[in-house]
Parts: sequence; structure tokens; C-alpha cells
Amino acid sequence: MKRIVLFIATNLAVMLVLSLVLSLLGIGRPGTGGNLQLGSLLAFSLVVGFTGSIISLLISKPMAKWSTGARVIDAPANSTEQWLVGTVRQLAERAGIGMPEVAVYEGEPNAFATGAFKNSALVAVSTGLLQSMNRDEVEAVLGHEVAHIANGDMVTMTLIQGVVNTFVVFLARIVGFFVDNMLRSKDERGNGSGIGYMVTVFVCEIVFGLLASIIVAWFSRQREFRADAGSAKLLGSSVPMQHALARLGGLEPGALPQNMAASGITGGGGWSALFSTHPPMEQRIAALQQLPR
Repeated sequence: MKRIVLFIATNLAVMLVLSLVLSLLGIGRPGTGGNLQLGSLLAFSLVVGFTGSIISLLISKPMAKWSTGARVIDAPANSTEQWLVGTVRQLAERAGIGMPEVAVYEGEPNAFATGAFKNSALVAVSTGLLQSMNRDEVEAVLGHEVAHIANGDMVTMTLIQGVVNTFVVFLARIVGFFVDNMLRSKDERGNGSGIGYMVTVFVCEIVFGLLASIIVAWFSRQREFRADAGSAKLLGSSVPMQHALARLGGLEPGALPQNMAASGITGGGGWSALFSTHPPMEQRIAALQQLPR
């Protein structure tokens, strides 16, 4: 629950801060004198909506390493690290992507993939996952993460987040414009936006942002199904991924930082299924069982 709330709050905070700064500079007002300037408002909304998402994507790798303490395996120090690097290399070749960086971090069972580009991504696994699973199960998890990269999921989620943020910013200001006009006399409307506009926009961005998070979470759940199926395809069987998910379902997942919560192999259940970034394990296993064994 905490990770999902923080994830949503972070996204809302980016929009609110950008909106406030640009509004103080006189940018992004919907119009004066009762006239809507939809073109300039849409341009403003696009800037605010996509800026945070794109910046987050571009810095996702260094932020992931820093926030989890992940150590990139430059030179394998033991047989496990050598196996990890070799397995990721084989999976990447099968998926047709460049070799990702491979990293290990201290923590309970989890794994993630991140990066702005398919050919320079990062795959990281926790020490808890390596200790809790056999190699077939770990390979299935690695296949899941490589499938995320091959599917371009990081870019896709960034674009989806940017689009919904744009609509949040745009619609909040449209509502604010009409509320402000209703509260002010005709003579007052030529003096710029009033307090009604500012308060309405602030409230609407929070409400619309929460609704937008439901849409983003739905897309995130669909990408988990696709990555599970991608792992089955890379390994030539859905059974290892089924076993890996069953194993994870019986373990306490490792917590990732809020900005990484949606990137993990598990977690993100949250206090409501609508805000969950990951489907229930039972649904994921059932979907895999429908695939050829």
C-alpha cells in the first residue's frame, strides 16, 4: 500500500510543482475575458504532462542503481555471478536486444529491469531472490525482465503516463476556467484568473491525477502478463515461469523504492486492485497455463 501511495503522490507532486512554477510565470492560463485559448493551454499541458515522465525515464538507470544500492557485475566474482551474466546474455540474444547491464542488490526476493533504451538497459536481481529460488526459476524471472526490455515497456509506460498527465493538466484548467468565470462578475474576468481558478485547478489535478493512476496501473498489469508470456517464449516453456510465480507468491516480496515499485517482478498489490501495478499471482499463473507447455 505504502509504495503505491508514494508512487502516485510522486507523480502528482511533479505535475503540481511544474504547474505552479509555470503559472507563477504567467504560462498556462486558459484565457482571459471569458475566452479560452485552447492551443496555448494544450501546449502548456503537454510540457507539464511529459516533462516529468521523460526525465524519469532518462535517469531511470542511475536512479535505480542509487536507490537500491545495486552493484553492476563488471567482472563476475563467483560462479553465481558468472551464471547470471551468461544467462542474461543468452536471453538478450534470443530477444534480439543489446546486452543489458546485470546487477545484484541486497534485499528480499525481487528483480527489476529499467532503462530508456532497449540496447542499454539494466537487469537487477536481489540476493533474496537468488537464495530463495533454484536456477530454473531465476532464469524464468530473468526472462521476464528481458521481455520487459524487448517489449519496450519502460518507454510505453512513460508515454502512457505523459498522455494521462497531459489530460489531467488540461482538463483541470478547463474546469478551473469555467468555475472561475461562474464565481466572478463579467467586469472582473478581464483581470486575470482569480482564487477560484487556482483552488479548482489544484483540487482537480489531485482528483484527476488519482483517476489517471488507475488507467496507468491497468496498463502496467497488462504488461506484466505480456512479460510473463515473453519469458515462457524465451525459455521455450511456460512451466519455469509458473514455478517462479508460485514460489514468489509464498514469499514476502522485497520492497523497492516508490519510484521503482512498478518495475519489480512482484509487489504493487496496494490497498485497491484498481491501483495495483501487478496482477494477482493466481491470475498470472492461470494465464501462463493457457499457453503451450
